[in-house]
Amino acid sequence: MEHNEQRIWMINQLLSEEEDYRGCQIPDDTQEQKNLLRALMNVRPPRAISKAFLDIQDEYLSAENEAAGIVDVDTLSSCSSDKRLYIWQGDITTIRIDAIVNAANSGMTGCYRPLHNCIDNCIHTRAGIQLRLRCNDIIRQQGHEEPTGQAKITPAYNLPCKYVLHTVGPIVDGRLTQRHCDLLASCYRSCLDLAEENSLHSIAFCCISTGVFMFPKEKAAEIAVQTVKDYLDAYSGIEKVVFNVFSDADREIYESILA
Repeated sequence: MEHNEQRIWMINQLLSEEEDYRGCQIPDDTQEQKNLLRALMNVRPPRAISKAFLDIQDEYLSAENEAAGIVDVDTLSSCSSDKRLYIWQGDITTIRIDAIVNAANSGMTGCYRPLHNCIDNCIHTRAGIQLRLRCNDIIRQQGHEEPTGQAKITPAYNLPCKYVLHTVGPIVDGRLTQRHCDLLASCYRSCLDLAEENSLHSIAFCCISTGVFMFPKEKAAEIAVQTVKDYLDAYSGIEKVVFNVFSDADREIYESILA
């Protein structure tokens, strides 16, 4: 099955799962087809799916992720006097590294808004349906939503990294408090603890809580850098920590702190 045929086949399989989707027309445009496939994956609840679907999905996503361009952590240059710390501006789903950090919500099964550009949506989309299923298993087994400041580890499935660390950051609805700051620091420590426990040597952090969770960006970056530095000074197993930024403004904030 050719790449384009795989995409159409998957769309048809997902459309067939819901009575409400019957009669939905698949667009001719390639990008519109990709958007439809992503939207269907975004809204699909965590339920069983056939091995045949996953096999074709994995082949398709591997090709898509390769086409997006993969950056190896070993090619990055540190801009800090501490050679364990790196800043990298780009799409976190394209970095080949031991683990990336996902800023998850407390439900932890991903973002269900079709085509939403949050990191949670992007990671689940490019990892594949298995990631939502695995996260759902974790939540079901623990019997409650994921607490703020803690973290869980899962395989990365079709992403170029090996693992995804999912952490729930604090929501700042009003005045920033010391409790918010303590919980954000706990997010970073929890992820680093999981990296240590699983013998990982490199990890890429996103800017946890600074998007729709409204944590002030400068303060969040200060907490991130200080927490990571303190942790690395106490433990020696982690060799590279990447602060992944998306905007120029975020990059400038981290550059100023690390300088």
